[in-house]
Amino acid sequence: MVPKKDTESGVYSDKLTIPELEQSKAAVLNTLASVHSRRSYEFAIDTFIAWYCSEPRLTFNRAVVVRYRSHLEGRSLSAATINLHLSAIRRLADESAESGWLTPELAIGIRRVQGVKRLGRKSGNWLSQDQAQELVNAASKTDLRGWRDGAIVGLLLGCGLRRSEVVGLTVDQVQTRDGRWVIVDLIGKGRRLRTVPVPSWSKQLLDAWLQRSGVNEGRVFRRISKQGKRQEGGVTANVVWYAVKRCASQAGIANLAPHDLRRTCARLCHDCSGELEQIRFLLGHASVQTTERYIGSKQKLHNAVNDRFEISIASETP
Repeated sequence: MVPKKDTESGVYSDKLTIPELEQSKAAVLNTLASVHSRRSYEFAIDTFIAWYCSEPRLTFNRAVVVRYRSHLEGRSLSAATINLHLSAIRRLADESAESGWLTPELAIGIRRVQGVKRLGRKSGNWLSQDQAQELVNAASKTDLRGWRDGAIVGLLLGCGLRRSEVVGLTVDQVQTRDGRWVIVDLIGKGRRLRTVPVPSWSKQLLDAWLQRSGVNEGRVFRRISKQGKRQEGGVTANVVWYAVKRCASQAGIANLAPHDLRRTCARLCHDCSGELEQIRFLLGHASVQTTERYIGSKQKLHNAVNDRFEISIASETP
C-alpha cells in the first residue's frame, strides 16, 4: 500500500491525523500478547498523540521524534520510561507505514531514533530469609481473606510467579510430576510455557485456602466479599498487589511489591546453591530456551531449586 496523497498538492502526506494515528495505535496494541504491555504502550502512544496534536501541524518523522525525546527528558523521566515511550512510537510508525499513512523511508528514520542511555542500574528489592519467614507468618490465618493472602504470598515467594500468573492459575494446573507437586502449562511473559515445581510449604498454604474456600475447579483464587464470603469471580492483579501489601504491613516490611517476592525467590534459591539454569527454568526467563539449547540442561523437578529454602507453617487455630 502506498502512502496517501494530499488531494490539493498531489504529493504524499506525512502529517498524520488523529483518526489515522488511532488506527495505527489499535494495530500496535493488537500485536501485543501481554495485558501489561498493551496498557503501557497504549499510555505511551496516547501521550505522544496528545503532544503531537498540541503542536503546530507537525510532520511525523525522525526530527519530530527526536524533539519528543527531548520533551520527555525535560520531564525528568527515567531512562527506562523514556525508552518504553520511544519503543511504542517506533511501533506506531511501523504500523502507520503498513497502513499507508506514512512512507517506509520516514518509518525507517523514526526507527533509527536512539533511546536514552541508562546511567547505573536500579537496585531491586529482596527479602532476607528471616524477612521471608516473617512475611509468611504475618498472613492472617483466622479468616478466608487471610488464608487466601497466605496462599498468594506462598506462590509468589515459593514459586517466583508473576502477578498475572497467580491471577490466571487454575485448579487443574496443580498436578504431580516426578513424584512432586508442580504447576503445569503455566503461560508466562511472551506466552512462554513452563512447568513450575511447588515446594511443600507453598503447597500447604495453597491446600489450606482451597479446603476452607471450597474451590475445587476453575480459577484458584476468588474474590472475597465484605462479609468475608467467597465469591465466584476470580481475583485481579490489584487484589494480588493488596494481598502482598497487607501481609507486608503486618510483618512491618515497607515498600514491598509482588515482583519483589519473585526476585526474593531467585535470590534465596541461589543462596541455597541453586544452579543458575534451574532458577531460569523456574522463573521462565526469555533466555531459558537458549541456555537449554547451548548447554543441554534439563529441568530437575525431583530436586527443584525452590525446595532448598524452607518456610515453616504455624499450626492451625482450633
